[in-house]
Amino acid sequence: MLTLLFIVLLSFLLFVRVAYLQIAQHDRFELLSQENHIDRVPLEPVRGLILDRNEEVLAHNVQVFNLEILPDRVSDLDRYLQELSHLVEFTQEDMDGLKATLKSRPSFERQTLKTNLTDEQVAVFSVNQHRFPGVELKVDLQRDYPYGDLAAHIVGYVGRISPDDRELVNEQGEYDGISHIGKIGIESQYEKTLKGDPGHSQVEMNAHGRIVRHLKQDMPNSGQTLHLSLDIMLQKESMAALEGYEGAIVAIDPKTGEILALASAPTYDPNLFVNGISKTRYAQLNTSELKPLFNRSIYGQYAPGSTIKGFVSLVGLEHGYEHARKTFCPGWYSLPNNDRRYRCWRRSGHGLVDGYTAIERSCDVYYYDLAIRLGIDRLQEGLMRFGFGQKTGIDLQGERSGLMPGMEWKQEVHNQPWFSGDTVNSGIGQGYMLMTPVQLASVTAILANRGVAITPHLLRMTENPVRQQSELTVVPEQKQIPLQQDEFYDQVIESMRRVVHGLNGTAKGIRTDMRYEMAGKTGTAQVVGIPQGQEYDEENTPKKYRDHSLFVGFAPLDDPRIAIAIVVEHGGSGGKVAAPIARRLIDYYLLERLGLFTPEVDVLPTGQI
Repeated sequence: MLTLLFIVLLSFLLFVRVAYLQIAQHDRFELLSQENHIDRVPLEPVRGLILDRNEEVLAHNVQVFNLEILPDRVSDLDRYLQELSHLVEFTQEDMDGLKATLKSRPSFERQTLKTNLTDEQVAVFSVNQHRFPGVELKVDLQRDYPYGDLAAHIVGYVGRISPDDRELVNEQGEYDGISHIGKIGIESQYEKTLKGDPGHSQVEMNAHGRIVRHLKQDMPNSGQTLHLSLDIMLQKESMAALEGYEGAIVAIDPKTGEILALASAPTYDPNLFVNGISKTRYAQLNTSELKPLFNRSIYGQYAPGSTIKGFVSLVGLEHGYEHARKTFCPGWYSLPNNDRRYRCWRRSGHGLVDGYTAIERSCDVYYYDLAIRLGIDRLQEGLMRFGFGQKTGIDLQGERSGLMPGMEWKQEVHNQPWFSGDTVNSGIGQGYMLMTPVQLASVTAILANRGVAITPHLLRMTENPVRQQSELTVVPEQKQIPLQQDEFYDQVIESMRRVVHGLNGTAKGIRTDMRYEMAGKTGTAQVVGIPQGQEYDEENTPKKYRDHSLFVGFAPLDDPRIAIAIVVEHGGSGGKVAAPIARRLIDYYLLERLGLFTPEVDVLPTGQI
């Protein structure tokens, strides 16, 4: 009887095991059994190129040799890796990364074991390949950024698809055989356009997991080529101008909204990220006090300082405060029944100034007074019409909005009432007000266009690399910012012209031998407040507490081709640091890149108003 029961129990267990293998594991073993003979191998599409406005290559694909492994064909992975390490160098990070990937993916999927083998490593492995069933040498295309760190904050980079990325990508085959995905910048913004569509190949495999022949192929579709508005030579000049500084430069074609340069310094080499940056190197970049991974042009938020004074004047003009109205500047300003003095940058004062002189000489007292006359509500509403406190809409992810503060904002964020002193500070772009460099460039372009706003953008057109058909991107709809009188724009622009070309302009030092006229505005933004009765001493102030240097401007005056915003962190005077950089870059773009204003054209007399 016991023998019978034992036989029945054994038969039952055998039946359960067979049922499990035949039913629960049917799909897996059916696929594995087919893979002994026939395999369906995904074919990775060629990722689209990224070019600048003159078809200079910013991102392309280069041929490399990689090692791939089919885990199901490997009985002892640790032993395999140990033996392979005698032929091909593996770091501990390589091994840890592979094991982490294997845990997140099915064992019957091929995985990249080692990328970018040297010619010597390829030769050594080829001779010993028979010793490693399931490991195969494969020719792949690898993303490469020929200009390295020059355009890293624009183009971005691709990286291996991580477990986190797997949750974001479509599970319906869109990423079959694709190992990399855009992580940041244009590579991420236009991932779907660049990626292409994978194909598949039906292949016959031998017992060692190697392809014997191709039976049928469904070819992949290559990704689109992107043509950007960026001028990589102007970008190179911008990065050179920022050498030794931390800061950002944004240049826009005001007629189209196209970004010509978008520089953030310091920067980094995006090629380090393509196949996975080492933990040590990433930690160095991520913890550096200079923040090379931080894109200052769209993430950095700075007090705009005096660069906004022209816009404050426009708000004043809209509310009846004429540009010819005069204010006396003794070097300080006080609110009624208040002993506190809000100082002008010029200690001795500017005397009697109107709107033209106030912008030319950057008189703070004039704008303290104007801001109080307007009140924060009208000032906030008026500046927001031009885009203050709002994202520009540039086609890069993560853009910040800056801050145009007001009563409700302060009450909500700080649980404090708005004081008249807050309005005083807002009148000269200080206090709580913040702007990104791309915002500064965008509002400057609006002024150059005399009220026409166009969304800043980097993508000009896409191109099908097979059919060689180009498609222009849709230029964002132009938005007109009307004023009660069109001449209000002319009055402010004339005032900004005097900043550079006037006898007392704060940027008069950059006008020597200038072959064109331009409008500009300097800015020197405080990083920390200065107590009453004390003076700012730059030489004895630690660098991290020194003023930021800013400049905005556009040229030529009568037919603007470039609008520019420059922020140099802790650079000091806007007229001494940021303004000369602007002259250098505008000269380079107009004279060398566009070939305008040949030497035969008469030079403007120094001091002409």
